[in-house]
Amino acid sequence: MGRFGTTTDYSRIRHWIEERGGHPARIKDASDSETVRVDFSSETQEEISWDEFFQGLDGSRLAFLHRTKAEDDVARFGRLVRRKRRHR
Repeated sequence: MGRFGTTTDYSRIRHWIEERGGHPARIKDASDSETVRVDFSSETQEEISWDEFFQGLDGSRLAFLHRTKAEDDVARFGRLVRRKRRHR
């Protein structure tokens, strides 16, 4: 059974995403921070820099919810959620 964690730590987020072949992205032609995403393909979203991604994360008060332990160490369950309190 998997365990989950939430973080706003840039290095942990970047490591988790890159280890699974993902990259920061946003919905094509969108400029607001609400549209930052994690993308494991490049079909429907445009790739952005990590700086842009983290600006969007902070600007929208988002945190990264992800699987921390799983039978499959490369499980890709990760999503952006609203921050409820200060995360580490």
